[in-house]
Amino acid sequence: MDQNDVYEKMDWPYPIEYGEELRDSADVLVIGGGLAGCFAAVHAAKKGAKVIVVEKGATVRAGAAGAGIDHWSFCFSNPCSTISPEMIVQMMDIDPYASLHNGYIMFKESYEALLDLEEWGVKVRDVDDEFKGAPFRDEETKLLFAYDYTNKFMIRIFGAKLKPAIYKEMKRLGIKIYDRTMATMLLTKDGKQGNEVIGATGFNTRTGKFCVFSAKATVLATAKPLRLWEWGAEGVGSNSAHDDPNCAGDGAVMAFRAGAKLIMMEKSGLTAGALRYPPYGTGGCSNSWHPCNLVDDDGKTLPWVDWADNILDDVTARSLPAKGQHFIIGGGLPLPGPLAAPHVIRDLEERIMKGEYKQPFWADLPSMPPHERYAIFGLHVGNEGKTRVPVYKTLVEAGFDPDKDMLMCNVVHPKIAGRAMPNWMAFSEGVTDPCKRDVSFFHSGGLMVDWRHQTTIESLFAVGNQVAAAESAAGAASNGRYCGRNLAKYVKNRQRIQPSEEQIRKERERIYAPLANQEGYGWKEIQIGLCRMMQDYLGEYKAENILKAGLWWMDSIRKTEIAKAHVKNPHELTRLMECEVRLSAGEIIMHSSIARKSSNKALQFKRIDYPEQPPMNQDCFIAVFNDGGQVKSEKAPFRFWNANGKSYEENYLENCAREED
Repeated sequence: MDQNDVYEKMDWPYPIEYGEELRDSADVLVIGGGLAGCFAAVHAAKKGAKVIVVEKGATVRAGAAGAGIDHWSFCFSNPCSTISPEMIVQMMDIDPYASLHNGYIMFKESYEALLDLEEWGVKVRDVDDEFKGAPFRDEETKLLFAYDYTNKFMIRIFGAKLKPAIYKEMKRLGIKIYDRTMATMLLTKDGKQGNEVIGATGFNTRTGKFCVFSAKATVLATAKPLRLWEWGAEGVGSNSAHDDPNCAGDGAVMAFRAGAKLIMMEKSGLTAGALRYPPYGTGGCSNSWHPCNLVDDDGKTLPWVDWADNILDDVTARSLPAKGQHFIIGGGLPLPGPLAAPHVIRDLEERIMKGEYKQPFWADLPSMPPHERYAIFGLHVGNEGKTRVPVYKTLVEAGFDPDKDMLMCNVVHPKIAGRAMPNWMAFSEGVTDPCKRDVSFFHSGGLMVDWRHQTTIESLFAVGNQVAAAESAAGAASNGRYCGRNLAKYVKNRQRIQPSEEQIRKERERIYAPLANQEGYGWKEIQIGLCRMMQDYLGEYKAENILKAGLWWMDSIRKTEIAKAHVKNPHELTRLMECEVRLSAGEIIMHSSIARKSSNKALQFKRIDYPEQPPMNQDCFIAVFNDGGQVKSEKAPFRFWNANGKSYEENYLENCAREED
C-alpha cells in the first residue's frame, strides 16, 4: 500500500462539525496570537477589558517569535543606553518610508516590554554569571548587549521559551483563547463595507465549526502575506526564515474587504524560497553569528573592516563604533553610511574570483574569545527562532564542539559572498530567480494606522507586521502593549453592536461552498498555480499591461479552479481558504503596482513603462482600498501620522493611554 492509499484510508482524528456554530463576545477581539497580538491582549486585559484571542495555529508557539528570540532591539530606554528615543527618531527621520510613529513607540517602550517578559519568567539577564567579565556585559545590571558595546541598546536574551511564558500570563489573566481557528471576515455595522468593525467570523481548522465573535473593538495581528511567489513547503519545511508559516495575509485581506486602506503593498524583494538553508544552521558572520571569524578552505582568515574600510584586527573592535561613528546598527551587514557595523571586506567577490580566497568558508569558532564563542553558539544559536532543536540540539547530539570544531558556511555565488553575508543570505535572499519574490522582511506594506493604532475604519486596530513598515519582535511587543492600553480605554464607554445575520449567512455559505464539490482541484495544485501567476505577472520588472493580464488570470482562477476545488477535511478547507487569501493579497499588490506610476528604489519597485523615480520631495505613499467592490487608490503624504504638526513625543504622550480617564 503506497502513501496515498494510506492517506485515503485514514480517519479524520477530530469530530466534524460543519453544521454547528459557536458564538462568543468580548470587549476586545484580537485576531492573531503572535507577539504583537498577545501583548495587545495582555495589556488590554490588565486594564480591565474582556479579551478574546483568535489564532489559526497554537498561541503558545504562534508567530515569528514562536520558536524563540536571541536579540531584543532598540532598547533606548534601558539604564545603560547612551542614546535616547528622541535622538534616534531624529536621526532616522530622514527615511520617509519608515513607519516612525510605530518606531518611536518601540524606542520608548521596547525596554518596558522586555521587563514584561522578565516578569513573566523569561531569562533576560545573565543571572548565572555565564558571561561575567565579557566586554558586552554590564556588571551592575547583568544585561548582555550586542553589536554596539559602547552605546548598549541591543540586548541579548535567552528567549527560546518566550511565547510559552506569555501564554501562561494570558491564561492567568483569564483571556479566552480560540486556537486552531481561522478568521475569515470582519463583521461591520449593518453588514456594510466601510462601517465600524464589530467582530469577525471564522471556523475551527480541525472540526470545521463556524465561529462568530462580537466585540467593541477588533485588532488585527496576523502579520504580512507570505509565500505568494513561491510556496515550496516540500523544499524546506515552512519555507520561511523567521516568519510563522501560517501567515497568508488573512488580516490584510479581511481589512481590505472591509474598506481599510493599505500602503506600500507594491514593495517586494528577492527570496531564496525553497533553496534556503535552515536559519543560522550554517556558519556565518552576521546577525546571530556576528562577530565570528571566518577562514577560507585553505585556513586563510578573512579580514574585517569598519564602515570606512579600515582593517580591524581585534574581535571586540567589530562591535564598537569607529572613528566618525556615533553608534552602529546591525551586525556584520555592510549597510551604507556611517551607521554600518563592521563586516568582512567589501571586495571579497573580486578576491574569490582571483583565487585569493577559496570557498567554502568556515566559521572559526575555536579561534574566538570564549565569551563570544558561547554567545554565538549557545546563546544565539539555541534561542533564536528555529535554532534550538533543528540546529543547536541536532549539532550537539551529533558531536559538534564549538571549542574544537568549525562549521562550514554554505557555498554561495561569489557575488553574494562578496556582500559579507554568507549566513544571512543563505536563508534570506540567496541567489535565485528574480521573479521569485516575497513581501519584504523589513518595512513591508500593510495597514495605515494612526497614533492609537486605529486603521482608517472605526473600531479596527492593527499591530505588529500587520502595520505598514513595522518591524522586529521588539516593535511588535512594544506596539502591542501600547495598543492594548488604547483598546481598553477605547471600549470603556462603547456599546457592543449586534452583527448582521445576513452578513454572517453569506460568509458561512462562502466558507462551506467547497464541501458540495464531490471532486475537483486540490488546494496544493491551486497554490502552486497561484505562485506561478505571481512569478510571471508580478516579477522583478512590472508593466501595466502585464499587471492587468495578471489580474485577469487571478480572477479566472477564483471563478474556475477555486470554485471547483474539492476538500476532504477541515485541514484541506483551511489550506483552500488560504489559497483564496493569497490570491486576494496578490490582487491587492497588483492594484498597488498599477497605481504607482514610477519606479522606486526604496521600495525595490521597477516599472518598465515608468523607469524614472520622482524626487523624494515629490513622492508619496500610494494607498489602495476597496470601495463597493471597486479597487481605488489615492495618494497619502509621507509622515501622515504627524499631520497635526506636533512632535513625536507630543503625539506619543497624548495617545499612550497610561492613565485612566
